[in-house]
Amino acid sequence: MLEPYEGKLSSTVLRGESGSDAADLLDFLFGREVEKELLIDFLNDLLVGEHIITDIQFLNNEQQPEVKTERGIIYDIYCVTDTGERIIVEMQNREQPYFKDRALFYLSRAITQQAKKGVWDFQLDAVYGVFFMNFVMDKDMPAKIRTDIILSDRDTGKLFNNKFRQIFIELPNFSKEEDECENDFERWIYILKHMDTLDRMPFKARKAVFERLEKLASKANMTQEERAQYEEEWKIYNDYFNTLDFAEQKGRREGRQEVLIETARKFKEMGFTTEMIAKGTGLSKEEIEKL
Repeated sequence: MLEPYEGKLSSTVLRGESGSDAADLLDFLFGREVEKELLIDFLNDLLVGEHIITDIQFLNNEQQPEVKTERGIIYDIYCVTDTGERIIVEMQNREQPYFKDRALFYLSRAITQQAKKGVWDFQLDAVYGVFFMNFVMDKDMPAKIRTDIILSDRDTGKLFNNKFRQIFIELPNFSKEEDECENDFERWIYILKHMDTLDRMPFKARKAVFERLEKLASKANMTQEERAQYEEEWKIYNDYFNTLDFAEQKGRREGRQEVLIETARKFKEMGFTTEMIAKGTGLSKEEIEKL
């Protein structure tokens, strides 16, 4: 297994064109099934006090057009929570015209594609859009880091429908220093904004997930060859378990324990941690350590 990168945590987090480096790193940190705990933790800090997400499932990040003549939409991250909310996460590095309209279009498409054929009662899953921006969206509005858009009554402010929500995070408006961050959401934003200049990961003593983020961020600074090797190792890891799930569905259970042990042995040789192998195979740590 590759050794952690020694040096800056990441040199790519907010550089390059929109949809390139910044989006790639966002997807690398948050958009991977094997690292989904990071996204769960971030979303829970983003929505603290509202509800708690315990699991997410990544969906195809490309939404197909409703008719053949239309273009599809590719998101950075598209997932659904254990309680049914659909969440789209986007990173935009450069200012662009009609960004509010584009964000509205993204969520509208995610809503309309929930339509079912035949008799349907129009019950929808809630759709959230979380948009990271390395620019100020509206210079005529008060400067703030987070803008929450909901459907509410104009006169009373009472929530009208909870199935649609947009959260815009304007990174240039966040000016707090490390010791000024008051909650975990602000600590997340501080890290994401300053990732390209950090020599160490702050807040590790406060929250273990930030230590995990440091290890993963170091992998984002690999060379192209190192990244290819890392991705190939995870492809082998995921392909095996997808194959195993398929075999179980077909009732092919003979020799499963032997396959698990052999697979665990190979992953151990490749450098995967005992905890990672145990989680993936279901074998005990004691069994794995004996291999």
